[in-house]
Amino acid sequence: MNKLLPTSTAGSLPKPSWLAQPETLWSPWKLQGEELIEGKQDALRVVLNDQQQAGIDIVSDGEQTRQHFVTTFIEHLSGVDFDKRETVKIRDRYDASVPTVVGAVSRQNPVFVEDAKFLRSQTDRPIKWALPGPMTMIDTLYDSHYKSREKLAWEFARILNQEARELEAAGVDIIQFDEPAFNVFFDEVNDWGIAALEKAAEGLKCETAVHICYGYGIKANTDWKKTLGAEWRQYEEVFPKLQKSIIDMISLECQHSRVPMDLIELLRGKKVMVGAIDVATDVIETPEEVAEILRKALRFVDADKLYPCTNCGMAPLSRRVARGKLNALSAGAYVVRRELSA
Repeated sequence: MNKLLPTSTAGSLPKPSWLAQPETLWSPWKLQGEELIEGKQDALRVVLNDQQQAGIDIVSDGEQTRQHFVTTFIEHLSGVDFDKRETVKIRDRYDASVPTVVGAVSRQNPVFVEDAKFLRSQTDRPIKWALPGPMTMIDTLYDSHYKSREKLAWEFARILNQEARELEAAGVDIIQFDEPAFNVFFDEVNDWGIAALEKAAEGLKCETAVHICYGYGIKANTDWKKTLGAEWRQYEEVFPKLQKSIIDMISLECQHSRVPMDLIELLRGKKVMVGAIDVATDVIETPEEVAEILRKALRFVDADKLYPCTNCGMAPLSRRVARGKLNALSAGAYVVRRELSA
């Protein structure tokens, strides 16, 4: 888009209490059948209005149509048994009970396309839609069929590309692949993870993004961050190869993190979604705090390639706090936009 420093969110926004339990990640739906479809659409209208009222430039569904950012997509695929569960360590960080891959995975029907069409019908603003990335998908399953993380990732990449092409046809302007696993499995990322991501984005004419963060503000993630030392340099392992990839935009975490800002230089030439909102606290940033992060980032990314964003999703936060953070993001971007135009 032509606007300087266009704002967006990285992912989820809080769900209304009549749809799912507030301030709770991945809580079950409170509605069923046709009521659930209608409830999701009503929730989408609510979060769209929140984004537009706050002045967010690139809007999303806030993941109102998804219970979980990975497994809701996988639920629609064949070859995965959700009744046969195993315990695995998610991103080498915490144990979780996950479904099992029992056969060849395939996508029989579109997953989010109708939801994207509904969002497109509700707004004239550019829209972004998030999909799980191949590596993060395989890290959220137990595989008893392929017995190869790489083989399964390539199968998911093929399926994701099918979905992404239909989302593009439905009017989505930016397709974002969520790959928090890229901050953990560095050898695999560089050996085949980025190549699988490129396969998922193959042939798309809309813009593509990859979101790589340090996770939601849950205890397992905040405890992990405490072990990472004075500087978080994980991005240094994957940015050089991502800079050479076909992916248009890289989304990263900056606000209240220990990521050295100069690592953004490794992405020179790419568009960068700079996380200027901390999703691991209820404290609402001031516009000046947001602006300061953006000013620091501008030393390493050209202004026409800087996209102010959130660190990660805000589903665990209250709606009041999330709205406050959206307002702060928009106001902080306005401050720096005005400085640049002067």
